[in-house]
Amino acid sequence: MNFSGEFITPRRPDEVYEFLADPYKFAPLLPDFQSMTMQDSTYFTVRLNVNLGSLRSTAEIKMELAEAVAPTRARYKGQGVAMGSQITLGAGFDLSPLPEGTRIAWQGEAGVSGRLAAMAGGMLEPLVRNNLQKLIDALRWALTYPAAQPLREVAPGQAGPKEQPQIPAAAAETSSAELANPPAETDTSGDTSPPFRPQ
Repeated sequence: MNFSGEFITPRRPDEVYEFLADPYKFAPLLPDFQSMTMQDSTYFTVRLNVNLGSLRSTAEIKMELAEAVAPTRARYKGQGVAMGSQITLGAGFDLSPLPEGTRIAWQGEAGVSGRLAAMAGGMLEPLVRNNLQKLIDALRWALTYPAAQPLREVAPGQAGPKEQPQIPAAAAETSSAELANPPAETDTSGDTSPPFRPQ
């Protein structure tokens, strides 16, 4: 499954790149983020909650910052296991300077095989699309408002904290299980880009 879209942030390309290429800042924005463990500046592992109907599980995804070209492109890829099923995912970001900030063209991909795919059936694509949109919305919020700070520094080989970035209630609803999905009216970036579209 492949998806793509774009949005505009008032941040400069170098600021956007610095955020996207930092796993400490990027990883906690993943929907249902639980924790992370850093191996080095390129490789890390994230633990995500998996919710499918009444089923609850945890996915452990080994991630890699596969491309890091300052200040124009960052791309992550990862693979892991949940409920006995293989999961692959990827997220790429191409940055273009604008007078008002930076255009971010993003690409997302995900693949699920095995028992999880069989159980999800027709719900799989909407579920993936919804989670990807949550990631993009969280990223848009983090790159629009000030004080977009990473979680506390986590030394290589240590698990990160489970707390997620807090988004003010006035800007978005929150829950303990997933990152916030900020409402459209809070986006002050002047984004006139086309809506999210699967390919």
